[in-house]
Parts: sequence; C-alpha cells; structure tokens
Amino acid sequence: MTSSRSETRAYKLSRMRQRISDPEWRRYGLTLFAGKLGALAILAMVFALLSGVIGGAAHADDPVLKGNDIVNPINTLWVLLAAFLVFGMQVGFTMLEAGFCRSRETVNVLMECIVDTCLCGLLFYAFGFAFMFGHGSPWIGSGDGKGHNWYFLNNIPSTYESTGVSFLAFWLFQFAFADTCSTITSGAMIGRTGFIGDLLYSVGVSGFIYPIIGHWAWGPDGFLVTMGAKDMFLPTLGNSFHDFAGSTVVHTIGGVIALAGSIALGPRLGRKFKRDGGGPMLPHDLVIAAVGGLILWFGWYGFNPGSTLSAMDFQGCGRVATNTTLAACAAGLSAMFYAFPQTKKWDLGFTVNGFLAGLVAITCPCYWVSPTGSIAIGLVAGVIVVMGINLLEYLRIDDPIGAVPVHGMCGIWGTISLGLFATGSFGAANSLGSDPGATRLKGLLYGGGMGLLKAQVIGNLIITLATFAIALILMFAVKATGTLRVSKEGELEGLDIHEHGIGAYPEFVLHDANPAHGPATGE
Repeated sequence: MTSSRSETRAYKLSRMRQRISDPEWRRYGLTLFAGKLGALAILAMVFALLSGVIGGAAHADDPVLKGNDIVNPINTLWVLLAAFLVFGMQVGFTMLEAGFCRSRETVNVLMECIVDTCLCGLLFYAFGFAFMFGHGSPWIGSGDGKGHNWYFLNNIPSTYESTGVSFLAFWLFQFAFADTCSTITSGAMIGRTGFIGDLLYSVGVSGFIYPIIGHWAWGPDGFLVTMGAKDMFLPTLGNSFHDFAGSTVVHTIGGVIALAGSIALGPRLGRKFKRDGGGPMLPHDLVIAAVGGLILWFGWYGFNPGSTLSAMDFQGCGRVATNTTLAACAAGLSAMFYAFPQTKKWDLGFTVNGFLAGLVAITCPCYWVSPTGSIAIGLVAGVIVVMGINLLEYLRIDDPIGAVPVHGMCGIWGTISLGLFATGSFGAANSLGSDPGATRLKGLLYGGGMGLLKAQVIGNLIITLATFAIALILMFAVKATGTLRVSKEGELEGLDIHEHGIGAYPEFVLHDANPAHGPATGE
C-alpha cells in the first residue's frame, strides 16, 4: 500500500514538471491565477462599498438618538396584531346588532356601523387622537407638549411616548377603540334613528366626547391619571384612577351615551313594556347575533392583552388573556341561570349578553387580578346585566340589544371591582416586559384598604356623570334639528326601505304579522 502511494506521488510530480516546461501550460496557469486574483479583488471592493453604505455612519458623527426615536419591532407588530383583532370586533358588533334588531331595519344597522367606522377614522386622524393622547392640559391634549400639535397626524415622533411602539401603530390601535365606543352607542338606538341624525351625533361622540373625556383617564397629563399626587387633583387621596383596557373609557362612556340617546329618542313604535302588558320585540336572527357575540369574544383577545403594548410581557399577556376568558365564561353561565326563573327557559339572548358583560367587566382589572378574582367579577357581571335589562324595561327605556346594561352598567362594575380584587402581586407592563418596580395595586379584599377603591369610584363617577350630561345635551341638540328620529311614516315603513331603498332579504316576502319581524303599528 505504501509503495503504491509513493508511486502515485512520483507520477504527479513528474507530470507537474512536464507541464511547467510546456509554454502553453505555463500561459494557462498564469491566466487562471490572474483571474482568481481579479475575482478576489472585485469581491474586496464590493464588500468595501457595502460596508461604506450600510455602516458609513459608524465612521461619521453618530446621531443623537432619544428613547422615543427607537422603534421596538416586536412590540409594534404585537400592537398591530391587536389593532387588527379589535377592528375585527366591528364585524361582531354589526352581526350582534343586526341579529337582535327586526328584519326591516337590518340594512340600516349595517350602514350605521360601516359609516360610523369611516367617520370615526377621519375624525380620529384630524383631531381626536391629539385631543385624547396629546400633551396639553389635564382636560384636553393637543400634541407633544413642546409647541407641536398632532392634528392631522402632523409633527409626530417615531414612537408614542416611551412605549417603543411605532406612533402610527399606536394610532391604529387606539382608533379601533374609538370605533368601538361609537358602535356601542348606535346599538341602543336602532330601529328609529334617522341616518342624518346618526351622522351628526357620531361626529360629537367620536370627535369630541370620547377623546376629550378619555384624555382625563388615559392622556399623559389627564387629571385622573395624576389624581392623588402632590399638587394634583385630590392630593390627599394617595391613589390615581386606573383603567387598563377601557371598562370606563370605552364601555362606560359608550353605554352612557347610548342611554342618553335612548332617552332622547323614546321607544320604537309598537314597543309595549312589561308594565303595560307587553314585552321586548323579538330579534329576527339569533344565529347572526350569537355568532357576532362570539366574534366579539375573539376580538377581545386584542382588546385586553394588546393593551399591554408589549409582547415582551409574556406573563402579563398570558394572565390578561386567561382572566378575560374566565370572566366571560363565568358571566355567561351566571346570566343564564339567573334569568331562568323569570323566563322558565334557557335564554340565548341573556346568555350572549352575559358573556359580553363579563368581557366588559374584566377589561379594567384584567392585568391586576388573579384568575379566581376574574371568575368572581364575571359571576357578578352576569347577574348585573340581567338586572339592568329588567331595570330598563321597568323604566320604559327601549334598548334593543342591551347596550346600556352590558357596556354601561357592567363597565361601572368592572372599574369598581379593581378596588376590590387587585391582588397587589403585579406591577405594570413595559417595553421590555413587566416592571417589578411599578406601584402594586392592592384592593380591599386583599388587604389594600379603601384607597384604590375610592379612586376607582371617584374616577368612574366623574366620567359617567360628565358623559351623561354632555351626551344628553348633544342628543337633544340633534333632536332639535329634526334629524334624530325618522318620521312615523318612515318608521312604520321600515328604515331599510325608507332610508336606504332596499331590504336585507329582498328574495323573501316578509309579513308584519310574523312576530319575529316586530309589529309595524303605531298603537
């Protein structure tokens, strides 16, 4: 074997000496060597050029980067995903309202939800976002607090405040919240609201009421945000108002405006209340309503976990999603069982509104309570929504989908529940995860005393009363224009035909005698 290898090496050396002595082989070898050197030189120049383009700033004076100039890509994508989920809730709201209304007003519901969304987007772009999330005063924002306003999204930085989230991603997320508030309002007013009137009050809600009052609780310098601090509102209180994802800011505001609208409008023609020997008008499609409710539940996983604004807060996101789920489950069952004695049936409408009530209630405290606490909050919310529907029936207030009890009343309960069930175990979300040094919220039932509970009651009471007073003025002002409610003839004809010229189900012949479509008489 060794002899064979030696012979092979000797052969190769002999062949190399022969080729070197051959002039043609010498030219070929030199050409090949020169080509390889040239290729290496070209590669070296390319790498030098790329390094100059990509990393040239490293050889110049480095720019001064501030915290607000650095976008966190993971958190930005998380907030965008959450924004898409929250916006998808509009599908759920539209289906829920369309299912609970009568068939002859279905197109009107669809149009109102779609147009409210379009209108809200432009208003929030023009000035709503600046009013709500800009610096300015404890009452209203405008911009960055340095002389630059954010109207029409001018002069915006790379990120919003210190979140690390792209400014426009944060804008989109908050627009979806604003749109939710506007849609809640329209739900209690279906069946008799004129389309022009809907546009007018929607401008007031999306452009002014929601962002200005929302600034008090969510703006960087809102007076409820700084409440309890030295030289601020109620400094002796020692606690500020907290609303993690909007039980008050979104749902109570929307529900209270819906109440004001229902009062200004009055009941639908033919609506007889239980006190008068009647009862609620039957929904025309509970399939659509139930599916819409479940879509809302799914969208809530953007609503609540997305409000962490941080995908890095792994434990916080998981806790919020779990608490959201458990509260909805508990509320759906408690509403179903609590309503059974009065209906003697397992009522689908109460059950759907029940789990929605649980979702609304847990929206405020979801970050700071335990799974057990979220179940308790949901159980109470399910009872409250049934009691609230019965209360409106007794007061002869016509709310076709239960927007006031679900969003208004359960939003109030959820906000107050934080002062009872906050465990004191959790800090706050930040761009890198959870901030262990943040103030730990501890409620009454966990040994935290009355401080947090007082702050929650005061903050919610201020927002509820202010919203109701301003909304009543707005609704009666629109009513004075003669556009808030359609004419008697238009309502008897049905809003779909009267306002939009087509019904939702033109291939079917719908008869008013069918109770599922509701009575058409004005008696």
